[in-house]
Amino acid sequence: MNPTLLYIIVGYALLMIIVYLVQERFIFKPEKLRQDFQYKYDTPFKELFFDIEPGVRINGLHFTVEKPLGLILYFHGNSRSIKGWAKYAKDFFRYKYDVVLVDYRGFGKSTGKRTEVDMLNDMQFVYTRLAEQYGEQHLIVYGRSLGSGFATKVASDNHPRYLILDAPYFSFKKVVERFLPILPLRFLLRFQLRTDTWIKKVTCHTYIIHGTKDWLIPISNSEQLQALNPKRITLIRIHGGRHNNLPMFNEYHNFIRNILLE
Repeated sequence: MNPTLLYIIVGYALLMIIVYLVQERFIFKPEKLRQDFQYKYDTPFKELFFDIEPGVRINGLHFTVEKPLGLILYFHGNSRSIKGWAKYAKDFFRYKYDVVLVDYRGFGKSTGKRTEVDMLNDMQFVYTRLAEQYGEQHLIVYGRSLGSGFATKVASDNHPRYLILDAPYFSFKKVVERFLPILPLRFLLRFQLRTDTWIKKVTCHTYIIHGTKDWLIPISNSEQLQALNPKRITLIRIHGGRHNNLPMFNEYHNFIRNILLE
């Protein structure tokens, strides 16, 4: 065999092995917190713990208002922890909604080894506990970026009032393929997060909010999602919006207000 060809084959094989072994470091960018870390916010809140199984505990924050109209269950993106994401709770409790944010395994104070199946089960566990308290008709599931996959799966298996997706992906695999087009990600990627498959089973109305200048996850992802069920999916375009700055636009807050208060 040609030595050059052999080097290419060996190098390609090594690249696949590396991607398979270290992909979590590229997908998840968690901020880890000490278990005795004390959250501090000016708005009333409670710290939550969901004990999934021995060694696995999901940490959350519950922002409360008097006589809430319902509850927003917020699944955040792939970085930081609820300590930082909690600043977005005000976008919802200003309209008299309680808000719960939870950290995935390995984020913040949450513990446990990450697999897609286990993480999805964790979020279902959280949803079930909150639905027992509020009733599904008062529960809205919100997914931001990476969290849009978890939100869609939860909504597909339950009956919340609404599903709101913020800068979602059509298929997580397709997002990764933009950066690693030469690899067989169908076999290598351990986190598939098939939003495109799960959204077909969602029975409540879905609102998608996406910036028209989102480079990381282009708005074409949301357009493809809407095309799967245009009667039940409303796409809201934030003109000029990028991936991480939608709350800077008045249009974003106007749409959130209209959705929550309709």
